[in-house]
Amino acid sequence: MTCSTTSCAPTPAPPPPAGISRLTRAAHRAGVPVVYTRQPPRQRPQQRGLLADLWGPGPGGRPDDADIVPELAPSPQDLLLTKHRYSAFHGTGLADRMTDLGRDQLIVTGVYAHLGCLLTCADAFMHDIQTFLVADATADFDAEHHHWALRYGATRCAVVTMAADTAEALDGLGPGH
Repeated sequence: MTCSTTSCAPTPAPPPPAGISRLTRAAHRAGVPVVYTRQPPRQRPQQRGLLADLWGPGPGGRPDDADIVPELAPSPQDLLLTKHRYSAFHGTGLADRMTDLGRDQLIVTGVYAHLGCLLTCADAFMHDIQTFLVADATADFDAEHHHWALRYGATRCAVVTMAADTAEALDGLGPGH
């Protein structure tokens, strides 16, 4: 756990890179767009908003705080969106981009399962986008938070699946889907 005088944030277990890499490769083969999101480092207080009250200043204490780990780095054809809130839809134009691309399904991986991943799933649901939350390609502060997110998602806003099953389904689409 990392604590300061204004906040405490558990250190998450990273999601398994192999599952995310497998999904990314399968999406590329099928012609399915891959979108990454991340919070920028060293945000101003007005960008951080109420998140600062809960979590402090956010990424930026170290130069690589906001970096995507090298083995999962976006490819040139991938889209990287900057987000300032939990949901990848909030203030990023993601819903419009998906509409423009004719997409109505979303596969969600990453951290934190009970925050950014889950709230992205809920927001997608509210945009009538079918969402797949990949259990073994997400991670959280601890097993309790992770399991809670998966249960909530499965009963309210997402299909909870595994990376191998999701990659197999993408492979079944064939190229150019």
